[in-house]
Amino acid sequence: MNQLISRYFGRLWLVLVFAFLYLPLVFMIVFSFNSTRQDARFTGFSLRWYEALLNDTRIIDGFWTSIKVATTTGILSATLATFAAFVLVRYRRFFGRTMFSGMVSAPLVMPEVIIGLSLLLLFVGSQNLFGWPQRGMMTIVIGHTLFGMAFAVVVIQSRLQEMDRSLEEAAMDLGAKPHQVFFLVTLPNMSQAILAGFLLAFTLSFDDVVIAEFLSGPGVNTLPQVIYGYARRGINPTIYAAATILICTVTIVVVTYALWVARSARKRQREIAAAAKS
Repeated sequence: MNQLISRYFGRLWLVLVFAFLYLPLVFMIVFSFNSTRQDARFTGFSLRWYEALLNDTRIIDGFWTSIKVATTTGILSATLATFAAFVLVRYRRFFGRTMFSGMVSAPLVMPEVIIGLSLLLLFVGSQNLFGWPQRGMMTIVIGHTLFGMAFAVVVIQSRLQEMDRSLEEAAMDLGAKPHQVFFLVTLPNMSQAILAGFLLAFTLSFDDVVIAEFLSGPGVNTLPQVIYGYARRGINPTIYAAATILICTVTIVVVTYALWVARSARKRQREIAAAAKS
């Protein structure tokens, strides 16, 4: 009996955890096809809310704003995180290293409300003194980059720490200069971590509503802000339709990325095996 419990307890616990995480999403997807606004009862299959979504200019504009903000944030976060992680891993001792490391990691543990409020005060003061910047898409990107870069640094830094330094040393022994070693050896070996950092920053930016609420200006609303505004006024199944499309899109992207990583790993293993045989 004890063996039977120990055998199936882990599987049962795993099923319960996944059910707790994903059953709400399943219900939301189902009710996005409901023919009426009722949440407690499925009254019939209909695509009326997807049709209403195509005619909702606020959601569509918010979606494209979120795409622009998240893409820019992902690129800036991945770029800045790459250089920050490289400095922290490759240069163990320099003046201000402890402060620099703490400042890079601070957004990880700092509440988003504090980040948004402090940046709002900074931008308002700067605008009063210099007339710049106007609150809008650019200020949201700055706030999201500060937030997303901290997460991207963790991913890229872990990859750098486990990377074989002998590859860089061999390149330098062959006459490569430091900048050539970085761009020709180090950067390609970091590419998957950089892509992961970009995707993480992109996701955090696309999902954020707190910082965007503080830093957005008139006429500039991201998709989470639009959804949050609709949710405060009551149930709107159009939100379910928008969320369903996002879930399907994210699932396709994640599965595609996972397949690409697995294929790249298998290809690398074949190349290593072929080089060992030769």
